[in-house]
Amino acid sequence: MRCLVIEDEAETSNYICKGLREAGYIVTAAATGPDGLDYATSEDWDIIILDRMLPGRIDGLSIVDKLRALGKQTPVIIVSAMTTIDARVTGLRGGADDYLSKPFAFSELLARVEALLRRSAPGADSTQLQVADLRLDLRTLRVTRGNKVITLQPREYRLLEYLMRNENQVVTRTMLLESVWDYHFDPQTNVIDVQISRLRAKVDKDFPVMLIHTLRGVGYRMGVTPPDEAEQAGV
Repeated sequence: MRCLVIEDEAETSNYICKGLREAGYIVTAAATGPDGLDYATSEDWDIIILDRMLPGRIDGLSIVDKLRALGKQTPVIIVSAMTTIDARVTGLRGGADDYLSKPFAFSELLARVEALLRRSAPGADSTQLQVADLRLDLRTLRVTRGNKVITLQPREYRLLEYLMRNENQVVTRTMLLESVWDYHFDPQTNVIDVQISRLRAKVDKDFPVMLIHTLRGVGYRMGVTPPDEAEQAGV
């Protein structure tokens, strides 16, 4: 898989490129808007990861806009220090397929890359995440289960998105703190338990199949299949 990384911060670029190469990707890096635009439009890529703010009078959104105007549907992940919901919505509506706030854990970036590549396969829908009858539209931020529209707060949305991107995978407390709360330490509070409880009440209440499962002493897992005895015991 060929990946283009457009990022002007050398440390961040090296961090991303090193991790992707270790994961088996062929990576090319660009550090300015003009260079990134030239690479993005002149060659074919399996996925593009780019910063929103770039030097050279061409920003990340302009690169995405040019790509889409040329008819190129290459999956694009924006990584940005602009973390508000409005910034995410602008990026997604501007043609990006995903938006990841800085700072981030590489494990989450890689999971998002893998998910985008799966969704960009023939016949896949790259604008939605789906687990059973639960759907999350990445462009409109609309969440539904069956015929029910689910209204979420911004943190609940980020939590649900992370769980859905990691369907059937065990998600630990540390992973959630780093990826959803941007904490790189454990504040020793029950904030995760409270948010999971609120999210479960909205997503699973009144539905016969539970999708959010707790693994005692381990973390959480989203999926149709409930944890078995070994998982529940933390084995």
